[in-house]
Order: sequence, then C-alpha cells, then structure tokens
Amino acid sequence: MILKRSLLSLLAIPLALAAPAKRDDPTVTISSPSGTIIGSAGKVESFNGIPFAQPPTGSLRLKPPQALDSSLGTFQATGAAKACPQFFFSTDTSEFPGSVVGKLINNPLFQTITNAGEDCLNLNIRRPQGTTPESKLPVLVWIFGGGFELGSSAMYDGAPLVSSSIDLDMPIIFVAMNYRVGGFGFLPGKEVLADGSTNLGLLDQRLALEWIADNIADFGGDPEKVTIWGESAGSISVFDQMLLYDGNITYNGQALFRGGIMNSGSVVPADPVDGVKGQAIYDAVVAHAGCSEASDTLDCLRELDYTDFLNAANSVPGILSYNSVALSYLPRPDGKVLTDSPEALVQAGKYASVPFIVGDQEDEGTIFALFQSNITTTDELIEYLSEYFFYGASGDQFRELVGTYETITTDGSPFRTGILNNWYPQFKRLAAILGDLTFTLTRRVMLQMTADIKPDVPSWSYLSSYDYGTPILGTFHGSDLLQVFYGILPNYASRSTHTYYFSFVYDQDPNSRRGEYMAWPQWKEDQKLMQFYANSGKLLKDDFRADTSEFLAKNIPSFHI
Repeated sequence: MILKRSLLSLLAIPLALAAPAKRDDPTVTISSPSGTIIGSAGKVESFNGIPFAQPPTGSLRLKPPQALDSSLGTFQATGAAKACPQFFFSTDTSEFPGSVVGKLINNPLFQTITNAGEDCLNLNIRRPQGTTPESKLPVLVWIFGGGFELGSSAMYDGAPLVSSSIDLDMPIIFVAMNYRVGGFGFLPGKEVLADGSTNLGLLDQRLALEWIADNIADFGGDPEKVTIWGESAGSISVFDQMLLYDGNITYNGQALFRGGIMNSGSVVPADPVDGVKGQAIYDAVVAHAGCSEASDTLDCLRELDYTDFLNAANSVPGILSYNSVALSYLPRPDGKVLTDSPEALVQAGKYASVPFIVGDQEDEGTIFALFQSNITTTDELIEYLSEYFFYGASGDQFRELVGTYETITTDGSPFRTGILNNWYPQFKRLAAILGDLTFTLTRRVMLQMTADIKPDVPSWSYLSSYDYGTPILGTFHGSDLLQVFYGILPNYASRSTHTYYFSFVYDQDPNSRRGEYMAWPQWKEDQKLMQFYANSGKLLKDDFRADTSEFLAKNIPSFHI
C-alpha cells in the first residue's frame, strides 16, 4: 500500500460513465443472477463494476451483504467501478490540520470526483481476447489493501497482469472485487456483535467469491481453479478467508479457492470485536454522529445522511496519523465469522488446507514510522507501543521486546544501512518493530505454526529487497505494487515473480513452469526464503532477528492489537 500513490490514484479515477456498446465489444451471458454483461474490447477484454450484491444502503447499511435477487438485464460494464466510502484522514478536530482535509474529502462534491459511494459492491474482470466458456482458464482474484480504511478495485487494473500471463504462455482471468472498508465494513462494538453485523468487509469478499463460483465459467474461467491474492490488508484478508467459519471454504459442494498468495500480511492477532478497543471505536463514532442518546444507537447510525455517517465513521484515528498501524478498523474475532483470534485458529488447525505463498518487503515498517518524530528515547518508544498498540502486554514485556532491537545499525530499518537513514532518534528502531510485528516476523511465526500443524500443506515464502538504497524508506511497504502488480520496471524481480505466481495459479506450485529461474524450495524444507533483488535472486535463511521472533512466538496472547 503506497499511501501517497493510493490517494493520487483515487483522485484520478474518472466518473463511471458507460459508453454505448460497439459491435465488437465482448458480451457474456450469466445466470446467477441472469444478465447480459457488455465489456470493452482489446488484447485484454475488460468488464467493470459488475454488481455482486444488493446495494448496502438504507436498512442494509451496516448489515451483512445480500446476494442479488433480480436480473441485471443488459449491463454496460464499460465505465469505472464505483469505490466504497474512503477513510483518508480523521475528521476529529484534535487531528488538525488533517481533520480539515478529512472533512473536505468527505463532502459530496469530492466524493463524486473520487467516484465513491455506498452502492459499491461490484467487481472487475479482465480476460485475454477471444476467451470463451470452453477456455476454462485459471482465475486469479485480487483483494486490494489500504489498512482496511481505503482502496478500491479501480486502483488495480489487472490488464497488465493478464497481458504478462499471455506473454508467458500461462493466460489467466483476473478478477478484482470491491469490499466495504473503514466504519462501513469493520465497525466494532458489542452493539454490532449483537446485531450479527461484524466483519462486513470480509463477508463482502466471501460473497464476491461465491459470485465468481457461480458465474466465472461464463467468462471462460474455471471455478475449480481459483487462487486468491492480496497485498497489505488484502493479504491479511486472504489469510482471513482461509480462517473464516473455522476454515470452511465450501460453497455448493466445491471449494471457493484452491490457493492463496499473500504480499505483506498474514496473521494479525486481535482482541474481540466487543473488547475495550473495539468498544471505544464504536462509542466514538456514535458520539460524533450525535447518536449517544438514541434508544438504538446502531439504528441511529443507519438512519444518518450518508455524509454525516461518513464523517462520524472517519472521526477515529486513521492509518495516516500518529497512530499508524494501530488500526481503528480491522477484522476482529466475533465468535461466528472469525470465531477466534487468527493465531488461535491456526494453532487449532481451523483453517483451509490450501497451498500458499507469503512474503514481505524488507522494510515494511518505514512508511508507518514517519509520523512519530517526537519519540526520541527508549522509554518514549515503550510508552508509545503501550498506549496505542497493545493493552495486554506488561511493562517488562515491552522492555524485553524493544530490547531485542539493540542498535539501529544491526536492527534498524531500512535494514543493512548502518547508521544512515535514521530520520529521528528512534525512527529505525520503531520502523523495524512496526514492520516485524505487523508483517515480517508474524509471517515467520505463522509459517512455523502451519508447518507443524499441517505439514502436508505446501507453502513458500519470500523477502523483497529490490528497492535497497532508497533513502529513509528502503524496500518499503507497498513497493511491490509498482514492481510486481504493475511491472513498471520490466526487470528480474517483476519477470521472475510473474513466472512463479502464474505457475502457482496454474499448478499450485511456483516451480512447475519456472523455466530458467531457480528452484524455490518449500519453506518447511530448510526455512529458506526467495530473496528478490531488482536484477537477481537468491535463497536466504529465514532466521534474521531470531531473538525477536522467538519472543513473539512465546508471547502472542499479550500482543493482540
């Protein structure tokens, strides 16, 4: 998730104007629900904004998504897909000047420009020209990231990926879904729990996967060869989809997907949806909305004008703030959809037994440590983690954790840069901690758990270092969007990753069609990572910062977000 680029990308999204159909525009007839979908022609054919659920508006706001129950008729899928409501900056006045920007972005005019709104549960499809229902191509489903606060399918045009798959003689169909984010998709609180309306964003994703199972064959895809792929919050979502309903991914007698690819994100240990943190977020939203005295505060939120609810939902701390990845909105255990904290579900073997690839950027935490320049001492760093992140850890545990990052020269991010790039006295230390606890070392802990519990399920892991030397940021979180998703630099990192990924999509093994590229061993064999550089690759032992990962493995229950 490249934060600045994400914002600029959304500003550049055109209005969803459907062009008249042309004679050569591809047309697909589906049956669930019935409809005729008209797309755009080209080497890669495009279908945009296809609804997969009823609009989550009115009485369906803050409710689980509902499948479509009427025909689409003839649907022009040639405009830009509408994005779900976005959470860029907090509207809380204490966050000045960010709150001014937040309220400006939330006004109706700006929401129109960014093409955002509540009626947003739709998906985009890209396929090679000439694909027919007989083609039965493997399907790659993309789940976008954005801290569970922002992002949309319109930011991720899969046409370059499909074009690359054609060039590599592994043609695929690409699908990108929209799902509710921020307070619209992940509002916590005991009231939400009692209403049966938790983790709505994850349920949106699940319903989109069911739509794909019902209809992708008509577009030329094979519903039995679906791989889900995500980055950042999308990567975490891929893992959560493996965990939902204790690992049950069966729909109409078939698995919804057969493999997962996770770029920067996997297990996120979390407190319950009605815990102290979750309830504080709900109460803050209700107070900002002026609903505190209502007899039913949740109904009060549903009845608000769209802009008023958007401002209320965005009144809590956001990711583009001092709070950083101490997220207000994220998947939390609810006892039904996500029955327990993710690491507990893994330990109990309650996850789908599908092969997966998971990996990280070398310097995941740098962009998240840019906002805390007042942290200059170890004590201030410990206080920051205690106040904003982990309520269950003791002072001794915090001190032990921070103590494993002894010096910025060996344990500071951007890594392998000595005394350089220390933006402020505790920057490299905080960047290393935020990156490791949110992404890099929790990945290792998860891999060890899954290898122990289900050793027959294949998994592969990687570390990307292709932006080594970038001042302050290094190979930062989200840099894989440019390098891998869009392939802007057609170098070794981009070409090899596409080859490995498409091989995995085809055969559930990144090595099956790797050609000239080196063999990528399963992680369990010798705990080695594929390390991607811009113009080369090598195998790396996954044992760096072992003291920290061993500490985390022993203390996970104390470090729930």
